[in-house]
Amino acid sequence: MVDQASSLRKLMDQKTTETGFALAGNSKNTIVLSVTSGKGGVGKTNIVASLAEAFRSMGQRVLIIDADLGLSNVDIIFGVHPEYHIGHVIDGEKNISEVLLTTATGIKILPAGSGVTELTHLTQGQKMNLLVELGTLEGSFDIVLVDTGAGISPNVLYFNAAADDCMIIATREPTSITDAYAMMKVMNTQHGIRRFKLLINMVRESSEAKAVYLNLSNAAQKFLSNVVIEYMGFIPQDETLQRSVIKRVPVIVDNPGAASSQSIKKLARMIMMSPRTSESGGNIKFFVKRFVNMGN
Repeated sequence: MVDQASSLRKLMDQKTTETGFALAGNSKNTIVLSVTSGKGGVGKTNIVASLAEAFRSMGQRVLIIDADLGLSNVDIIFGVHPEYHIGHVIDGEKNISEVLLTTATGIKILPAGSGVTELTHLTQGQKMNLLVELGTLEGSFDIVLVDTGAGISPNVLYFNAAADDCMIIATREPTSITDAYAMMKVMNTQHGIRRFKLLINMVRESSEAKAVYLNLSNAAQKFLSNVVIEYMGFIPQDETLQRSVIKRVPVIVDNPGAASSQSIKKLARMIMMSPRTSESGGNIKFFVKRFVNMGN
């Protein structure tokens, strides 16, 4: 019987040659971070876009995986137009190099498809396609940002659990706080995740953000099992941010001096310095394998 791991390595080597992505560099330095929220409307994708630009300005090679399969919109913020999406990779119709988009500043995007809603119910063949194709990216990126959908659907939970770290974005609205706690609770009870990063968006001052953090931290300490929440700061309410959304340009590019841009730059530095919580050590192959095996 042919060894499955050996076969997979051969397929990945072949695909690497075809796509032109080199399996070079120290893959253990790759950061795979999911960015998620308990509810929509908290500015998650806008933060992902500007965070990607902040990492790029630090000399990092950045890939955004648009995992919001019900409402793909990362491409809209960057003003790029996908012809293909992750569904074509899963079905074996396209290889990864044919699907990846490149923004004006050089950030790579793996676009989602609004009709690709059953990613958690892949066949073995589809899982192999995803493993092989995303495996060819190993060593090609320093930062992988996984922009998930909102809520606690299986797709969202699986992407969050597969990433090295999960950052939850919340606002000071009571519904956002409640839904952020629900996300942590489900992730903890169903997938054993005990560490979360928390970013508070759209607040007027730091005291509001810290109040949200303390609210969630106290609830987690009281009702959840060994959950630790790392406070990642806040993004202030900023009219410049809203204008940049309309212009389809990340705020950090449109107005680098804005208060929101400065906060995002600070966030990027914190993420770079933050200790990783996953045993994989930041490896794209481990991320993909964890994801495709979640439903087993």
